[in-house]
Amino acid sequence: MKNRITDILGSEYPIIQGAMRLITMGEMAAAVSERGGFGVIASSGLTGERLRAEIRKAKSLIDKPFGINIPIYRPNAFEALQIAIEEGVKTITTSAGDPVKLIKRVKEAGLRMLQVVATVEMAKKAESVGVDAVIAIGAEGGGHVGRDEISTMVLIPQVVDAIKIPVVAAGGIGDARGWVAAFALGAEGIQMGTRFLATKECPIAEAHKQAIVEAKDNSTMIAARKGYPIRVLKNKAAIAVRTLDERGASQDEINAYVDVISKGPDDDRENKLMSAGQVAGLIQRIMTVEELILGMVAEARVIAQNLGKTS
Repeated sequence: MKNRITDILGSEYPIIQGAMRLITMGEMAAAVSERGGFGVIASSGLTGERLRAEIRKAKSLIDKPFGINIPIYRPNAFEALQIAIEEGVKTITTSAGDPVKLIKRVKEAGLRMLQVVATVEMAKKAESVGVDAVIAIGAEGGGHVGRDEISTMVLIPQVVDAIKIPVVAAGGIGDARGWVAAFALGAEGIQMGTRFLATKECPIAEAHKQAIVEAKDNSTMIAARKGYPIRVLKNKAAIAVRTLDERGASQDEINAYVDVISKGPDDDRENKLMSAGQVAGLIQRIMTVEELILGMVAEARVIAQNLGKTS
């Protein structure tokens, strides 16, 4: 299980918990890191004070490495980076923006940085400015996805062929089979978001978790292709956002609508946007983070040993 990604992360296994806005906070990141993965606190939507508090909460729970995710386009991106440095975070993931904006300060502080990319060109740009690794995410993934909608299966080997720094695969990975497949494509690590949503430690509403468990192969959709594409579970809210987008509504109008419906009851499965990737169709039950990670590790070893064998 040791490779260039575990060296960068300092984790036992090359499994990254994807950052999810206002969901993956200190306790969630700590739970993942405690079990050998690499937990990530999402800084999006947090004040500097709240981010600092969440980092300190994770540090109070574990003495293992964890990171924070910084969306580069947000106006408080540099503040989040400075807080991470001050609080002793050693590795960050970055997304949604040009990594050159943060890389100088990252290098000065001695941090490691993994940039989320959705195309080969984005990966090459990230390597050229000095990031340590990339997280290549396919359009199957939940939450915000690339506008070109390139699938993980074809994106990963092309990124691996194009750059020399290590690649983490994301999008559509939720069990040991996906993990082994990602490694066969040349990745050295995986990132999972949706699979971690359906864990007992995840702080989302039970209705959201149950909707993921009940999902089928076609139960997700991209709600807004023209603005900021986001993959969510298919429901009335998602269809309403898609309709607004297709009618030419501005991003501010869409955001305002999303803000209104987000204040509804947590158990309303039709009128709230619920992020989830296509891998939701593979998730059959809610389990603990420990059951998930250790089970995947054990199964991945068996699958790898038996590749090519006939029954």
